[in-house]
Amino acid sequence: MSQNIQSIPVKKIDGSPATLQNYQGKVLLVVNVASQCGLTKQYAGLEQLYRDKKAEGFEVLGFPANNFKQQEPGSNEEIASFCSTEYDVTFPLFEKISVSGADQHPLYAALTDAQPNALDTAAFREKLAGKGLAPDNEKDVLWNFEKFLIDRNGKVVGRFSPDIVADDSRLLQAVEAELAKH
Repeated sequence: MSQNIQSIPVKKIDGSPATLQNYQGKVLLVVNVASQCGLTKQYAGLEQLYRDKKAEGFEVLGFPANNFKQQEPGSNEEIASFCSTEYDVTFPLFEKISVSGADQHPLYAALTDAQPNALDTAAFREKLAGKGLAPDNEKDVLWNFEKFLIDRNGKVVGRFSPDIVADDSRLLQAVEAELAKH
């Protein structure tokens, strides 16, 4: 990997500059989110997980993306308003980025390089293929709400299929295992 994941420049949803370095020492769940997706209701579970684990050093970081069937068409302001109004999201949101394709953001290039395969994607991949929507490259993000787990040292330690929800035991066990490490 050419660049440390924690040092890659990103912007918060209000446009202010940031990096994942701002969350050093915390366990991170990086999620590409969308407001008009069948999986959008996952915002509620992600927010609950964030609230339940924040005191233990856990952060959910939401990266809106419009890569999949234009399911995140809004401006950063519209996305922030939707998340706050519809799901009372308090976890950090970032500016809309591209998570795959020729214009893939460097953060997502680094994430997919570090963890090329997500857990249990076969059924979801097959569902997408049946609709002609499966990605060409095996390591590409499959869809909205794919999740990357990053340990307290900035290492990507897990990747979860878009249909693995916040209260899924596989995700919870992975998060809790990382939080238990000091």
